[in-house]
Amino acid sequence: MKRVTILGATGSVGTSTLDLIERAPDQFQVVALTANSDVAGLARAALRTNAKLAVVADPACLQQLRNALAGSAIEARAGPEAVCEAAGMGADWTMAAIVGTAGLRPVMAALETGGTVALANKEALVSAGEIMTAAARTAGTTLLPVDSEHNAVFQCLDGTAPERVRRIILTASGGPFRETSLQDMQGISPAQAIAHPNWSMGAKISVDSATLMNKGLELIEAFHLFPVRADQLDVLVHAQSVVHSMVEYVDGSVLAQLGTPDMRTPIAYALAWPDRMETPCERLDLAKIGRLDFEEPDYIRFPALKLAREALAAGGARPAILNAANEVAVAAFLAGAVKFLEIAAIVYDTLARYDPAAPQSLDAVLAIDAEARARAAERVKDCVV
Repeated sequence: MKRVTILGATGSVGTSTLDLIERAPDQFQVVALTANSDVAGLARAALRTNAKLAVVADPACLQQLRNALAGSAIEARAGPEAVCEAAGMGADWTMAAIVGTAGLRPVMAALETGGTVALANKEALVSAGEIMTAAARTAGTTLLPVDSEHNAVFQCLDGTAPERVRRIILTASGGPFRETSLQDMQGISPAQAIAHPNWSMGAKISVDSATLMNKGLELIEAFHLFPVRADQLDVLVHAQSVVHSMVEYVDGSVLAQLGTPDMRTPIAYALAWPDRMETPCERLDLAKIGRLDFEEPDYIRFPALKLAREALAAGGARPAILNAANEVAVAAFLAGAVKFLEIAAIVYDTLARYDPAAPQSLDAVLAIDAEARARAAERVKDCVV
C-alpha cells in the first residue's frame, strides 16, 4: 500500500485527491491530513480514511479538532510547526495543496524527506523555485506536477532529450472575461471574477485565472519543472479547456494531452505514476465538441501575464515579489477594497518600488515575501473604490 499525506486536505485539490484515494482503499494508507481551519471537513476526512494524524494550522482550533476526533485513534495536532512535522513524516507520496506562501515551509519539509511530492502549490516554485528544486535533488525526491497544464506537459515531454524540444505551450481558458472590453472590466465584481466558466476552483485561484496571472505563475512554475529556457515557454488561449497543454519538438511534431476539465485526471496520474488508475471523470467526446479553438493572449487587457513574463525573464527576487503583491491585491479585491483592474496595477507598482538581491535560502524568500506584502498593502490604501 502507498502511504499518503495530504497537505491542504479540505481544499478543492485535497478533496479531489481524497475522492480518488477513497475509491481504492486497498491501495492507499493515509498517514496525515492537514487543513487551515476547516475542522469539520478535516475531521470527517480523517475519520473516513482512518488517518493516523490530523493537523489544523490554526492553534485556536485544536480543542475543536480533538472533540471531533474523540473516540478514534487519530492523533490531533495544531499550529504551523505541526503542519511541517506532518509533511516530514516520510510518506511515500505527499500532495502539497496548501494555497499561498503558507505552503512553502511544509513543501520544503516534504521535499527534504524523499519519496514523491505531488505539487499543487504554485507559490513554492514561483517564489523559491531554485531553492525547492535543489532540495528535491539533494534528497532524491521525485517532484510531480499536479496543475492540469504542467501535468499535461509532463505526460507529453521527453525529459531525457531536452534538446529535441522547441517549445512548451501552456493553454489558458481565458477566464470569464476573455471577450470583455477594458471599459467593462472597470466594474467587475468579485462574484463575477470567481465564476470560472470551466473549472471549479477556490476564490483566489479563480481571480488569478480571470486576470491571467494564474497563467503567468504557471509559466514561472514550468521554467523550474522542465529543462527548457524561459523563451521556450508560450501561452495560447483555448476557451474549451480540452487541450491542457502541448509540447512542440524540433521536427515539427506537437504532442498534446486532452481531457475533460476535471482535476481528478492530473491528480490520478500523479497518484498512480508511473502507472495509471481508473477515475470517475467524464470521458472526452471529441465528436460532440466538434472543434477546438485557439488564440493569442491579449497582453493589453491582461497585463498580469506580461508582468509575470517580465519577472521570469529578470529572475532573482522578482517572481517572489510578483506573487506576494498579487496575493495582497487579490485579497483586497475580494474584500471590495480595490477594483478588478487595480490588481495588476498594484503588482506593477510593488515591482517598480522594490528590487532586493536574489534570495539564497527559504528564510530569505519569506523575508522578501513579507516586505513585498507590506509594500503592496500600502499601495492598496491609495486605491479608491
